[in-house]
Amino acid sequence: MIERYTTETMERIWSDKNKYKVWLDVEIAVCKAWSEKGIIPEDAVKDIENNGTFSVKRINEIENEVHHDVIAFVTNVAENVGSNGRYIHLGLTSSDVIDTASSIMLKQSLEHVISKLESTSKDLFSKAEKYKFLPCVGRTHGVHAEPLTFGLKLLSWYSQLQRDRKRLIAALEEISYGKLSGAVGTYAHCPPDVEKSVCDSLGLNPSPITTQVLQRDRHAQVLSAVSILGCSIERFAVEIRHLQRTEVLEVMEPFGKKQKGSSAMPHKKNPIICERLTGMSRLLRSYSSAAMENIALWHERDISHSSVERIIWPDAFNLIDYMLDKFRNIVKDMVVQEERMKKNLEMTKGLVYSQRVLLQLVEQFSMKREDAYAVVQDNAMRCWDGDNHFLDLLSSDKRLAGLISKEELSSLFDYNYYYRYINEIFDRFLL
Repeated sequence: MIERYTTETMERIWSDKNKYKVWLDVEIAVCKAWSEKGIIPEDAVKDIENNGTFSVKRINEIENEVHHDVIAFVTNVAENVGSNGRYIHLGLTSSDVIDTASSIMLKQSLEHVISKLESTSKDLFSKAEKYKFLPCVGRTHGVHAEPLTFGLKLLSWYSQLQRDRKRLIAALEEISYGKLSGAVGTYAHCPPDVEKSVCDSLGLNPSPITTQVLQRDRHAQVLSAVSILGCSIERFAVEIRHLQRTEVLEVMEPFGKKQKGSSAMPHKKNPIICERLTGMSRLLRSYSSAAMENIALWHERDISHSSVERIIWPDAFNLIDYMLDKFRNIVKDMVVQEERMKKNLEMTKGLVYSQRVLLQLVEQFSMKREDAYAVVQDNAMRCWDGDNHFLDLLSSDKRLAGLISKEELSSLFDYNYYYRYINEIFDRFLL
């Protein structure tokens, strides 16, 4: 069971104030671990705990002079502590603090996203159940294929979000590591037992081996999982955009009473939220690519990843947080045009039943598949090009005379046949 940070917001998690707070948590945890070994006096640790504060403004002032954020942070905290400030950052290198703290912040962010994803998934499953047997046409290549139900379409989305959840949980496990192994990973100035004590107190695992940094494949997995979730949301958004086209008009995203769709055309209802989600997904997956570029650093570490991560981590998590909010709103308030779905199902005058007719001719009446396919396709092409219903064309085909009656053919034109296993499919996803 993962710990929840439901009261957190992405804005707060990635604020400078929270970043320095988590850095301070790491520094204090290290001081406590040193105290347990008798290196730092207990009263000094209490002094650091009580007076170890910071000012974002003051840190920025110092950083403008020293051009090093961790030095500026440690200097400011030490200023507030006094003489015992000399024990802060004992035996550490900057990345010990930054990478351990970053793991905590990435954990907080992932836990927040997972919690929000679970709520969204529940809403989506409820909507799928509501429309479990609502007939609609399935499409492949954008062309009518066979009867479907809208609930089954939504269930497919729900299933994908469940896989996204698994990927996020795997990423959460992969990033839940800290390190205090020093400048090149040898623990020369801070022993492994201090690292273990600190990681235990912070809810992390000590990394089995590191260089000066935690290896960036962990972080790339996080951004990949987040980006794939974004791609899932994009898939759903693109589908709604297609279904909202005037020629289709089966589903529409919410449209407010005072909302306006166009400065020029008052009649417009555009899928602007879904289009926004599509664009955001493009941006989000570019961050995944940037995270992968960060994996290959020089030797035990260089700093080329740092500037990238200052942008992609907060941006990516704020994006996916926003995308989940908007998608959940769409799920809850989407406009489903039930009659239009049924009308569109019949638009091609029975062509959606062509496979069932083909199989019936082969299985029930022992026609060769090639012959049966020719009969069905010939009449299907005539149906495409003319006004006659597919059933009427088939029933008047001389090649089928005396083989199958119009009544028998008509019984094949029933969309309920395609829904026989809907309950069984839904049972696989019982909450």
